[in-house]
Amino acid sequence: METPTLRQRINRAIRKAWVSLRQYTQLRDDTDYEATFDSISKSVVFRGVNVWVLFFAIIVASVGLNVNSTAVIIGAMLISPLMGPITGIGFAVGTFDEQLLRKSLKNLAFMVFISLVASTLYFLISPINDARSELLARTQPTIFDVFIAFFGGLAGIVASSRKSQSITVISGVAIATALMPPLCTAGFGIATGQIWYFLGAFYLFFINSFFIALATFLIVRFLRFPEAQYVDERRHRKVKRFITILTILVLIPSIYLATDVVQEAAFNTQSIKFVKDLRSSEMFQNTQIIDADREYHHRSQCVTLSLIGKPISNEDIAKLQDVLHTQYGLKKANLVIKQTGETIDITKQNEIIEDILNKKDATIAKQDSTIIELKSKINAIQDAETLSQQLAEEIYAQYPAVQEFAVTDMVQYNTRSLESKTVAVVYLQWDNNSRHQADEQKLVKWLKVRMNVDELKVIH
Repeated sequence: METPTLRQRINRAIRKAWVSLRQYTQLRDDTDYEATFDSISKSVVFRGVNVWVLFFAIIVASVGLNVNSTAVIIGAMLISPLMGPITGIGFAVGTFDEQLLRKSLKNLAFMVFISLVASTLYFLISPINDARSELLARTQPTIFDVFIAFFGGLAGIVASSRKSQSITVISGVAIATALMPPLCTAGFGIATGQIWYFLGAFYLFFINSFFIALATFLIVRFLRFPEAQYVDERRHRKVKRFITILTILVLIPSIYLATDVVQEAAFNTQSIKFVKDLRSSEMFQNTQIIDADREYHHRSQCVTLSLIGKPISNEDIAKLQDVLHTQYGLKKANLVIKQTGETIDITKQNEIIEDILNKKDATIAKQDSTIIELKSKINAIQDAETLSQQLAEEIYAQYPAVQEFAVTDMVQYNTRSLESKTVAVVYLQWDNNSRHQADEQKLVKWLKVRMNVDELKVIH
C-alpha cells in the first residue's frame, strides 16, 4: 500500500473540512416547506384583530417617537404585524404564487393606509409638534438601513422555514428592521404639513420593505421551495411571465435608489475623512476649521468649511478642490470656503469662545430671573383676585347690605420722617340708609382676621 503524498493528505483534509462545514451550515434538511407556506399565508391575512393591533401599535410607536423613548418604540415593534405581507411578497415571487402575491400586495397597501391614518391622527392631537432625534433618524435612509433590512430579512425567512420556528429570532427581526417608525414619521410629516419628512420616511419604509422581500425571495429560491401549481399550463407560464416582469419593474428603481443610498454613504465617509485630514495638514497650522457642513444630492454634492485664522488663498482653495476630486473620489463635490477675512490669534480662540459662552450664560441667567419674577407677580395678582372673589362671596353671605366691595394694598408715607409702610385698604359701599357702625366694626374686625393683617383702613 502506497503512502499518500503530502498533496493527497492536504486534499483529504480539505474535503473532510468541507463536508463538516456543510453539515454544520446546511439549511435544506431542516426546511419544513408546507408549514412555512401555511405560516406565511396566515401572516399575510390582515383583518379583524390584526387591524386593531396594528392601529394601537402605531399609536404606541408614535408616542415613543414623540417623547424620544427607544424602549416604547421597541415595544410597539414587537406587537406589529407589518412583517407578514412583506415576507409574503418575497415568498410569492420566489414560488410564482399569483394568488399569494395579490393578497400580500393588497394587505400591505391596507396596512400602510391604516398606519398613516393612525400616526397622522395622533400627531394632529399631540401637544408636542417639534421633531425629536428619534423622528429625525427616520427621515433619511442610510447604507446601514439597507444592511439591517437585508440581513434581517434573511434571518427572518430562515427562522420561519425551520421545523421548529424560533419566535425569538422572528421578534428580533421585527425590531431590527424597524418598519413601523418610518410610517409613524410619515404620519408626522402629514400632520405637520412637512412634505419632506413624509417623503424621506416613506422612502426609508420602501427601502426596508424591498430588501426584506428580496432576502425572502433569495432564500426561497436557494431552498428550492416548490412552485405554485396551476391546472392550466398556459396559465402557469402567463403567471410566471407576469411576476417576472413585475419583479424587474420594481427591482430596477429599487436598485437605483439603493445605489443612491450607497453613494451618499460613500460621500459622507470621504468628506469626513477629507475634513479630518485638513485639520492636521500644514496648510491649516494657522487656520482652524470651526464648522464643516455636507450636502448630498445625486447630481451634485457640496462640502462647506467655515474657517477662522489666517485666510486661505484662492490658489490653495483650487488645490483643495482638486484634492477633493482626485484623492477622495468626490468628483461631483464642490468645495465652499467661508472665511473671516482677518487674522485671528488661534491661541486666544479658547478664551474668546469661553468669554462668549460666559456672556451667553449670564444673559440666560438674567432672563431666567426675569421670568421667575414675572411669574411671581402674575401668581400674586391671581392670588389677590381669588382672595377678593372669596371675600366678596363671604361678605355678601354675612352682610347683605354691602353693595360693593374692593380690597387692595396702599403705600402710606410719613411726610415728616419720610418713612413708608404698606397698609391694607378696603373700599365699602353700603345700600342707602343701611350702614350701621356696629356692623361695620364687626366686618372690619372679621376682615383683619380673615386677611391676617394688623391694620386695615376703611374707605366709603
